[in-house]
Amino acid sequence: MQQANGRGEQHSPRSAAAGWPSPRGGGGEHYSPSPSKTPRGGAASPKLPASAAWLVDSRWALSAALSLLLFLAVALAVTCFSSSSPPYVSASAFFSSSDQAHIHVSQQQEQPESLAAAANATTAASPPPPSPPPGADLPRLAYLISGSKGDLDRLWRALHALYHPRNQYVVHLDREAPVSERLALAARVSNSTVFRRAGNVHVIRRANMVTYRGPTMVANTLHACAILLRRGGAWDWFINLSASDYPLMTQDDILQVFSTVPKNVNFIEHTGYLGWKEGQRARPLIVDPGLYGSKKQDIFWASPKRELPTAFKLFTGSAWVALSRDFVEYTVWGWDNLPRTLLMYYANFVSSPEGYFQTLICNAPRFVQTVANHDLHHIQWDVPPRQHPHALALADLPAMVRSGAPFARKFPRDDPVLDAIDAELLGRPPRPAAGGGNGNGTAPAAAAAATFVPGGWCGGDASCGSVDNDWVLRPGPGAERFQRLIERIVRSEAFPNRQCK
Repeated sequence: MQQANGRGEQHSPRSAAAGWPSPRGGGGEHYSPSPSKTPRGGAASPKLPASAAWLVDSRWALSAALSLLLFLAVALAVTCFSSSSPPYVSASAFFSSSDQAHIHVSQQQEQPESLAAAANATTAASPPPPSPPPGADLPRLAYLISGSKGDLDRLWRALHALYHPRNQYVVHLDREAPVSERLALAARVSNSTVFRRAGNVHVIRRANMVTYRGPTMVANTLHACAILLRRGGAWDWFINLSASDYPLMTQDDILQVFSTVPKNVNFIEHTGYLGWKEGQRARPLIVDPGLYGSKKQDIFWASPKRELPTAFKLFTGSAWVALSRDFVEYTVWGWDNLPRTLLMYYANFVSSPEGYFQTLICNAPRFVQTVANHDLHHIQWDVPPRQHPHALALADLPAMVRSGAPFARKFPRDDPVLDAIDAELLGRPPRPAAGGGNGNGTAPAAAAAATFVPGGWCGGDASCGSVDNDWVLRPGPGAERFQRLIERIVRSEAFPNRQCK
């Protein structure tokens, strides 16, 4: 092996490690990439530094050259930009660094104000939210008016006395009424110009059998509630009436007062003290033929008697109620099954309409605090009480007015007291003679009972032949009487003390 001479030749450590062969073919000699031979005729060249040797390396030379060219290009571009900038751009050089910092902070502080101004401008440019329609805060009522054989004309009269275009109405003549009467009722509703335009009077065409001492009256009431829920539409309270009921004030009076009542209040007369009803109503077992028969029959009794329930407490009261929509939905849907359980229990209960809604609301903790202990009726019972209340007459009119109740029952057909109520309490025009037209498209035989009670919705039309604005109310003295009653039963200190006791 050739040894290093005095002219500075030596092995390259990198080439030695790589084990490259010598191009000369000498045995054991290694190729050195950094030659140190002296050029011909000259002195020995000085030794290159390590950095220069690295640049000369063929693997790094190209990248180093590119980096150098890139640096020169950037420097040239910056120099050209500075020399070509307009004079006002370089004016910032006259400000000190503190002034520049101050300007930067000021711009940051002014930015939120500009954003707020832009937001205000956008808000001012966007249209305001639409205002609610007129009368949006006024309530709507849903009525069931049910009758039986021979009740066609007085149901028709009660419907017109109770009518208001904001409300919903379900009318029903039970299966005991002849088919001709049920068809005549449907024809009168469809031929009425006002009813047809408002579309708020619904006839139950598949009549139900109703026996007032059995559960079929409850089933008929729930049927009307289901129809109202299925048809949709806005309403806030459900009120069940019969053809023998009659209003003691106008619908404008009633709606005005209901607009001051919380919409979750339920008007159900009730008591947890059964008294004589425990032995004569709760313990006996009855079967109502109206559940399976096509002809009306009285209930019949079964034996033995049953004990009082322990899963819930029984309550009793009036069959006439005014229920909030929230409670009606709970009763029909029955999501916790209590409404269905009680419905099956009261299927064998004497006079179940006087206990079903009372027991249901007082055993549902969610609704206990919403019940007002009143049925909104003026009813006079005989002493001792019978199955039906005392028939009201003209002599009872002062007591009706003093009660402040919006409804009264029970009235005989075409009794003179009804004409007195029309004239003195409802402001209803006198009934036209039979055979005359009334402008509502009804048959001549029904003309005597087909006039509406005037209200704000009639506008300037004294006959109320068309709907003007259904949100216009013109309450009268009846609203003052009803308001005093509401103050006593809803807003008095006794209100919570009379709930489900």
